[in-house]
Formats: sequence, structure tokens, C-alpha cells
Amino acid sequence: MKLNQMTPGQKHSTKIDWDEIKSKVVSLQKVIEQKEILLPEKKRSLLKKRAQALALRENDETGQQECIEIIVFRLAYETYGIETAFVREVYPLKDMTTLPGTPSFVMGIINVRGQIVSVIDLKKFFNLPEKGLGELNKVIIMCNERMEFGILADVVEGTQSVALKEIMAVPPSDIGIGEKYLKGVTKEHIVLLEAESILNDKNIIVNEEVK
Repeated sequence: MKLNQMTPGQKHSTKIDWDEIKSKVVSLQKVIEQKEILLPEKKRSLLKKRAQALALRENDETGQQECIEIIVFRLAYETYGIETAFVREVYPLKDMTTLPGTPSFVMGIINVRGQIVSVIDLKKFFNLPEKGLGELNKVIIMCNERMEFGILADVVEGTQSVALKEIMAVPPSDIGIGEKYLKGVTKEHIVLLEAESILNDKNIIVNEEVK
């Protein structure tokens, strides 16, 4: 007698495919395992990487907020610094042409790749002690959205980062420079100048007609 043969009066029944059911159970079990094990691991890994990226970005932003970059130069007997955000470039002092009828601190003009730039001597502008220029004479070209001119430097020593919390206030009388031109002094005794105040000072006459 065959197993699938029906006897008289017996109702028709659907044959159960146990292999198919087993396959579905195995597939379902894999899905469950992936949800319970693989996905949380991937999620934890992604969250960890995201947290690390955010931490790096926060550190970078914090560093930018707490530090400024300055260009360091020597002038007379002091070492000064100006934020590089207000410095276009450093150019060698050569072929300077004097301008008659200008204040004593306006030394003249130079040609920087076809552009005429006025040159200011901060020693005279600040009434600092006179001292001859060094052998490596440089012009630091300062600028903002409204003004541009060069300032003389005996020696340009390079750039460095300064933490804002390390900038100390100092009485202007100790430096010999007006308060509005001073940002402070670093622990290395670098006098930080307020570039924006210097650029916006109406007493500095720049001959804008000479182009």
C-alpha cells in the first residue's frame, strides 16, 4: 500500500514540505542572529567612529578658538608679533622711493610685483628708540578690507601659535606704545600688536593716489 494513496471517504490533504519549512526556519534564525549580534556590533562601531570624529573636530575647533597664529619680528630693541590674519606677505626691502610731504614715519613706497605699497616705520610712529635697520631688511605687508601698507622690520623670525590664555596684559607705559595698539605680551616677552587698530588709524597716511 502506497503512503500517499487515499482510502474511500478520506478527505484530500496537502502534502507538507518539511525541507522548505526547515529552510525557512534556518533563514529566519539567521535574520534573528544578525539583528541580535551583527547589527548592534556594527552600530557600536559606527557610533564609536562618529564619537572619535566629533572629538577630533571639537578639539580642532577648541584649538582654533584658544590660539592665534602670529608672525614674529624684531624692531628696535623689542620683539613684536602681529596676527597672520592681517599679514598678506613678507617682502624684501629694496628700491624704496621716498615721498615728499608725508609724515616722518612714512618712509616711502615700494613696487611689489606691479603694486605700489606704502612703507611705514613703526619705530617713528610709536616714538621708539632709533636703531639702524638690520642686514635682513624686510617689509611686512599688512592689510584688512579697507587698508594696506607695509611696516619695516629689522628681522623677521617666523610664525608661531600663541594660546590666548597665555597673553598677559601689560601697562602701555612699560612698552612705550599706546594702549589701543597693544594686545598684550606673551610669556616669551613678545609684544603683540593690535593689527586692526594700526590699520584703521587715521594718523597713518597712505598715498592712495600713487598706483
